[in-house]
Amino acid sequence: MTGSVRDGRAMIAQMNPRLDERRWCFVPVTPERAPELLGAALGTFREDEGVSALVPPELAPEGAPVFARIVLEVYSDLEGVGLTAAVAMALANAGIACNMIAALNHDHVFVPADRAEEALDILLALQSEQR
Repeated sequence: MTGSVRDGRAMIAQMNPRLDERRWCFVPVTPERAPELLGAALGTFREDEGVSALVPPELAPEGAPVFARIVLEVYSDLEGVGLTAAVAMALANAGIACNMIAALNHDHVFVPADRAEEALDILLALQSEQR
C-alpha cells in the first residue's frame, strides 16, 4: 500500500472495481449457530438488535437474498468524502440496491447477485468518467 486516497474524484478514478465470484447472505447470528456462522463469516456487525454476519448462501435460511460483492480496490481513506455517495447514486440510478461496507483498506459493495455483472459495468463506467 502506497497510502490512502482521500479526494473523492481521485477515489472514484482509482476504484478499480473487482467482482468477487463468491456469494454472500446477511444473516442474524443466534447463540446456537454462532460457532458455525462466525467461523464462515466474511464479516460481522453488532447492532442494538444483535449481531449480523455475512456468510455463504449455504449457511443462510432458505429464501434469504443472495448478494455479490464488488471490491473497490482503491485504498480509500476512512475520512475521504464522495466515493460511497457516487457509487450508491450510480447504482440507484439503475435501480440496483447496494449495501456498502467500508473496511480499513477498501470499500465493499454488496449488490443482488443476479445484477452483479450489470453493477460492475456501471462502476467501471463511473470510474472511466473520472479518469
